[in-house]
Amino acid sequence: MKKILLSFAFVLVSMFTFAQTTWTVDPAHSSINFNIKHMGISFVQGRFDKFIGKVETSGVNLDNARFDFTAYPETINTGVEARDKHLKSADFFDAEKFPEMTFQGATLSQGKDKNYTLKGKLTIKDVTKEISIPVTFGGIVKNQQGKEVLGLQAKFTINRLDYNIKFDPTGAGIAKDVEVSLFLELTKQ
Repeated sequence: MKKILLSFAFVLVSMFTFAQTTWTVDPAHSSINFNIKHMGISFVQGRFDKFIGKVETSGVNLDNARFDFTAYPETINTGVEARDKHLKSADFFDAEKFPEMTFQGATLSQGKDKNYTLKGKLTIKDVTKEISIPVTFGGIVKNQQGKEVLGLQAKFTINRLDYNIKFDPTGAGIAKDVEVSLFLELTKQ
């Protein structure tokens, strides 16, 4: 009888230990931003106003977490309407033909402190490439409504030409490298 009770307790503890937790992006407290050098002397900053995402974890840390994010190029916002319209065109994102940019994280390895390296697939337009993203885990706290929230921050650089964003291929007017900054707050579901 003791063996049966111990086996049952072990199974119950295992279920709780390995239970998946889903965290979804809170768009009111998150942002996907970018900046790119212009004319070699200044920077243009922008953001995507609409995006969704989730992280699935086992427990309360990022070990073995899975990441799935989507941003919508139609919502690009640099604060200049004419520039935003051009960025949505076939010269850049071709937002009508390619309405989504996605990232799916496959592996996560922990470095020092709360720093991780996330490896996954970034798809922009018709190109999918493996990338590595340094991620800082901000921790988990309860918000004013008593729900648990998780904070993440990431900053990385991509070459836009790698994703068929080929307007000004020399990079003289619009740089080739784009710096992307993510500030994410996710709510436990």
